[in-house]
Amino acid sequence: MHRLKFRCLFLAIFMVVTVLSSFGMADSARQELTQNSLLEQILKRGVIRVGMSTFVPWAMRDKEGNLIGFEVDVANRLAKDMGVNIEFIPTKWSGIIPALLTGKFDVVIGGMGIRPDRNLKVNFTIPYDYSGQSIMAHKELAKGFNKVADFNSPEVAISARIGTTAAAAVQKYMPKAQLKLFDDESQAVQELLNGRVHAMVASSPLPAFQVIKNPDKLFLPLEDSFTREPNGFAIRKSDLDTLNYFDNWIRFIEAEGWLKERKDYWFGTRDWENQVN
Repeated sequence: MHRLKFRCLFLAIFMVVTVLSSFGMADSARQELTQNSLLEQILKRGVIRVGMSTFVPWAMRDKEGNLIGFEVDVANRLAKDMGVNIEFIPTKWSGIIPALLTGKFDVVIGGMGIRPDRNLKVNFTIPYDYSGQSIMAHKELAKGFNKVADFNSPEVAISARIGTTAAAAVQKYMPKAQLKLFDDESQAVQELLNGRVHAMVASSPLPAFQVIKNPDKLFLPLEDSFTREPNGFAIRKSDLDTLNYFDNWIRFIEAEGWLKERKDYWFGTRDWENQVN
């Protein structure tokens, strides 16, 4: 009987020690994860490195060569609220996710559509913006075209930027058309202006802006965008602390009304046009 009591007491002590040890190990693991998080690295470094690519009016160069645009405003505000400096790292869109995964920069803030195939490789924040794809067409080559189905033909050529949701939209909604892909958005626009394709698909409001600039050559066959896509920041996987911070930062500036204010300026006006070439 005495031995049984002793064994029970020993077992109870052993269990308490095991539980306390596990709590200690868990706490230590949590501290290590926190210290190794991207958020802590950014704060210690004092600089957030942002991967981006130029898309009008998300990000573009002004006449002095400085980056301006909606995404630039968002990234600058994020850095300011974090109390760190910012380094923009322009990257070709087709290689932006591989560059993120290899650590070339900390986060992609560049109008990246949240898509399941991309989400397999990176983590996305909650949406901070929604965009849609629009079509601008050549007045002569696409004369009489006024719906998406008109462009879904093997005889129709459409330009888009490689690796974008615009290219994916052409493949989904106009699978029969010839898709011509370009690394740079300006190249895809020039292909259309030169009459080598019937149309170009790009995120709004670029098509509308180009039609305003080139009314003699281009027109908008559709009144509105034909897709709606959520956009988020992209970061490397397995970093919940950083994802949590970015998510709550987006919620804060959205509730504040700042996001809408900047979106209205860059997408709803042309007040910024004299800043660019």
